[in-house]
Amino acid sequence: MPNVTGVFSGTFNSRAFLSSRDQPNHELSMAEIDGVQRSLDPDWNGARMTFWGARDVQSGLGTERGYFINEHPGGDRCWGSLDGTVVQTETSLTAEGTFRFTGGSGKFNGISGQGTYRGRMTSPVTVETEWTATYQVAGTRTAGA
Repeated sequence: MPNVTGVFSGTFNSRAFLSSRDQPNHELSMAEIDGVQRSLDPDWNGARMTFWGARDVQSGLGTERGYFINEHPGGDRCWGSLDGTVVQTETSLTAEGTFRFTGGSGKFNGISGQGTYRGRMTSPVTVETEWTATYQVAGTRTAGA
C-alpha cells in the first residue's frame, strides 16, 4: 500500500498535571493540542488536527494514549486513536508510537489504516510530529501519496 507522510505542528490549548505520590518522580498529565498538518498530499496538507491525550511518566519514561480528529480541506474529517512511549528530561520531551484510523466522513467515510509517529516538544507550549500512514477508504482503492 502507498504511504502518505506529513508533519504536524501544534500548540497546547489546555494541560493538567498531577504528581502521584505512589512512587518517586511519577507524573500523570492530560492535554489538548491543536494545529495544522503539512504534507505533499493535497488531501492532508492544511488539515487541522486536534489531539486529546493522557501521559503516565515515571522517572522520565512513560506511555501516552490519545484520540485525534483531522478536519481536511473541504470539510471532510477522519479520526482515530494512538498509543506511544515517552522520554522526558528536564529540557526535552519526545514521543513515538502508532496510530490507527477508526472512522471518517465525506471523502474519508469508511477509512481504515494505521501509521507511526515521532514527535518532540519544540517549546514549552508547542509540538512538532512527523508521521507516516497507510490507509484506504471503503469502496475505493488504496489512498496515499
